[in-house]
Order: sequence, then C-alpha cells, then structure tokens
Amino acid sequence: MTKLTRRNLMTAAAATGLAGVLGSRLALAADEPLGITLVVPSPIGDVGWGHALAAGLEPIKAAYGDKVKVTVLENIAEGPDADRIMNKTVADGNKFLVAGSFGYQNGALQIARRDPSVTVLHASGFQVAPNFSPFAAKYFQGTYLLGMAAAALSKTGKLGSVSAFAIPELITSINAFTLGAQAVKPDIEVSVVWVNSWFDPAREQEAAKALIAQKCDVIFSNAQDTPSVISACEEAGVYAFNLNSSMKKYAPKTYLGCISTDWSPFFKASVDAHLAGSFKGANAFLGVADKVVEVVDWNPDVPADVMTKIKEIEAKIADGSFSPFTGPIAKADGSEGVASGATMADAEIIAMNWHVKGVSTPLPK
Repeated sequence: MTKLTRRNLMTAAAATGLAGVLGSRLALAADEPLGITLVVPSPIGDVGWGHALAAGLEPIKAAYGDKVKVTVLENIAEGPDADRIMNKTVADGNKFLVAGSFGYQNGALQIARRDPSVTVLHASGFQVAPNFSPFAAKYFQGTYLLGMAAAALSKTGKLGSVSAFAIPELITSINAFTLGAQAVKPDIEVSVVWVNSWFDPAREQEAAKALIAQKCDVIFSNAQDTPSVISACEEAGVYAFNLNSSMKKYAPKTYLGCISTDWSPFFKASVDAHLAGSFKGANAFLGVADKVVEVVDWNPDVPADVMTKIKEIEAKIADGSFSPFTGPIAKADGSEGVASGATMADAEIIAMNWHVKGVSTPLPK
C-alpha cells in the first residue's frame, strides 16, 4: 500500500506540475489493476479513524492481489487542496475513490458527476448519486451500551465527551451515550467540549482535562484520531472509551472499551460491484447487524449485573428488536424529540441536529 502525505504530494506537484504527480494521464488498459485511492485528513497511525479505514482495504488487497493497486493519501486537509488532490488521482486513472472525511463531500461528488466510470465512497455525508455512496457507522448502537457501563461506574453522576465536529454522526453518538447512561441512572448529565478538529492532540488533551476538572469521571473520546484523550484519562484515573479502533494499550487500567469499526465488508462489496459493473449509489448506514460495529475491550470493572443487561440489549440491537432512539425522548430544551412508542428512522438519525435532555452543553451555532 502506497502512503502519500499532503506535503510530499503538493511538493511534487509544484516541482513537476500536478499532471505528473501520480503518473501520466493515460486510460488504463483492461488488464491493468483497479486503482483504489483512500484520502484521509489525518495521519493513518496505529489507531483512530484513518487507521480503521486503511485496515478496511487490506482484505481487498488479499482477495484481488495484483488486480488492485491501493494508494493512501494521508494528512489531506479539507478544502481546495483535497479537491485538487482527489481530482488528480482520478485523472491519473484511479477509478475507485474513498473520500474519508465529511468535508470532502462537495469535491468528491463533483468528481462522481463528471465521470460515471468512477465509483466514490464518501464518509459521513448525505449526498447520493448513481456512482456515489455516503457511508457511516451506527456508532450510537455502541455508545448506548458504553453509556450503560459509564453510568454504572460513575461516582459523580457527570460524564463528558471530547468531540471533533458537531455533525449528526457525532451528535447521535453523544445522544445515545446519554440515553444509555440514563437507562442506568436517570439523573446523569453529560458535558461536551467541541474541539473542531479531527486531529489536534494538544487541544484534545486540554479538553479532556477541562472535563475532568468539572468532575466528569467517564470521558467519551468522540472521533479523535489520537490517544490524547485516552492517555490523559489514564493519567487522571478516569475511565474513557473511543470510536473506530482499540486504544487499550494507551490506558491499560482505565480503558472502558471501544466501538470498533470494520469497514472491510462494505469496502469489499463495493469493489466487487464496481468490477462487476453493478455498483449503485446508496446511503450505507451500517451497524452491529452488518458486522461493521462491535464493542470490544470491555473493562472488567463493569459490574456483572450491568454487563448482563448490556449483553441483553446488544443482542436486541443486533436482531433489530431494540433501538436507542425509541421514544419517549425529550430534547435538551424540554420539547418532545421522539414520541412515546415511536422509533426514529435511519433518515432521521442521519440528520439529527439536536441534543437529548441530559446533555448540558448547547450545540454550537
């Protein structure tokens, strides 16, 4: 797998002209490998979102061998640079693009619309086209379960979340975390610090320390690509958990667990469909039942009776008989969010832009 960073890619572009960075603009012969490019805004590293996406492509390489060529472009900031780089990789003949950040949506969608022969998978978005599929994980299924565990372990009744951006995918994760905690302790409260970055170790660590100072004794690291929050919590003796890939080695004592994501089933099926000429763009919202989301590395400190309840709920989530977003659910302002007995549809969850009662931090305007 080839790894390129924004720095070396843009340096090469300046030196040779953008047309020469990834190869000459020639149509691929029928027997040439399928070029697959993953673009992510942060370093791949050994943990986090980018790491999970890159790992999801490994089974494709194993299955297809030299029939595919995978390139990873890391540290590509959202905005004009990302648009130019994504356009360049497609212009050079790569026909399968994984745009691995919410902020890549507009540029990636334009690529798909201009070239129907290209298949684009876009992380966390909402736009759909015949050759363009947004994909997102039902993290909320896992955060509900970890909310139950967090409430059982909390002594202060105050939980916290260091969160990247106030987009629906992360809002739903916080909301389900809160609802799961309230299922164990109804009066529990959740505070949120938005760092407005996918990768800012110093700011993430500061945010964690600020929540700990507010007596939050379980912290949810919500979409950080570094173990900064997890490490800060370990140092302070505070439980913490995260999304995407395990960070247990950074907090051997206070790690509560991980909502792990395995994108390989979705990526493999999408590549299969592209090669067969049968790909159809659709909104892929994937969870426990799809074997994309799984809670791993449970801390043994979770009381046995609570863990029994957690496993019961987990089984119901898997078979579809339980949803964290079944009413009655009140919004943070006290108004009705979900009526009693009603369950939010996936389309409503994907668009969620409000917090549930119990989240004490207002959403940024």
